Amino acid sequence: MKNRTTKVSLKKLLVNTAYITVLAIVLIAVVKLFSYSKVEINDDPDYQKEINKNYAIYFPTVPDEFDFAGEKIPLENIDVRESFDYEVLKIMYWHSECIVQIKRSNKYFPIIEPILAANNIPNDFKYLAITESGLKNVVSPAGAEGYWQFLKETGKSYGLEINSEVDERYDIRKSTEAACKYLQDAYDRFGSWTLAAAAYNAGSGRISKNMKTQQVDNYYDILLNTETGRYVYRIAAYKLILSNPRNYGFSYRDEDLYRAMETTVIKMDTTINDFVEFAKIYNTNYKVLKRLNPWLRKKMLTNSKKKTYYIHVPTETGRLFFNEDEE
Repeated sequence: MKNRTTKVSLKKLLVNTAYITVLAIVLIAVVKLFSYSKVEINDDPDYQKEINKNYAIYFPTVPDEFDFAGEKIPLENIDVRESFDYEVLKIMYWHSECIVQIKRSNKYFPIIEPILAANNIPNDFKYLAITESGLKNVVSPAGAEGYWQFLKETGKSYGLEINSEVDERYDIRKSTEAACKYLQDAYDRFGSWTLAAAAYNAGSGRISKNMKTQQVDNYYDILLNTETGRYVYRIAAYKLILSNPRNYGFSYRDEDLYRAMETTVIKMDTTINDFVEFAKIYNTNYKVLKRLNPWLRKKMLTNSKKKTYYIHVPTETGRLFFNEDEE
């Protein structure tokens, strides 16, 4: 019994010794690693001087006066200025995303701007589309879809056709028209484009309720949820940067920007059984056809009501300018 106990104790001792040895090796390695790092930095002062001389991160410039949709942003208010500055900083230093928006806006703003103008909606609302979707057909966790992020029922109430074969939330022109109607309704209710923008995010009812309970009459004085509280500042920040990207360090050539494909519009009021074959008729393919007409949700269009649709197909010269992926 005594021998057995002695063997067990010896085994435990060996295991503990091995564990302590491994731990010591690891600790020594960690100490050496940090020691080497320290030596590399401290033993090369010339390198550190070069960093200090040539590397700089600049704080973005926020103007003393700025407006959204012709309505002054009260930047003399310290809280407002800080909130605006925060959004400018976030956008400016998210380089990849900001570059994409500079490129993509060159493709889509020429489509959006005349529709806003025709509906008497301020031009600044084109930046709302960036804030909503990044000028892409995306789906939100809440189920809002398309460039202007309409929920299904809201989209229908503003005249968009939404079914299994056609979803006009994915049509840049039709959805912009619907967004104009929504914004005009919100403006008529609040008498403010800034509040109309906030309502686009949170809903007019929620904005009205918060204004009433908090006894305030403008966006900048309402305490809102985080998303809506940042919303108008973010739109305005995109306006500030994209109005003059070079002021914020973005250098590019005109040929670096995305451009819309040149298209021919085909008027159709009949059933289309196969869009793959339809695309071939116009010397293109299904992939390009779908990217030009993402509102077509299936490979066929029943069109039992003989409704007139306008389908974009590429011109021969237009094919050369198709330079951006879009689902």
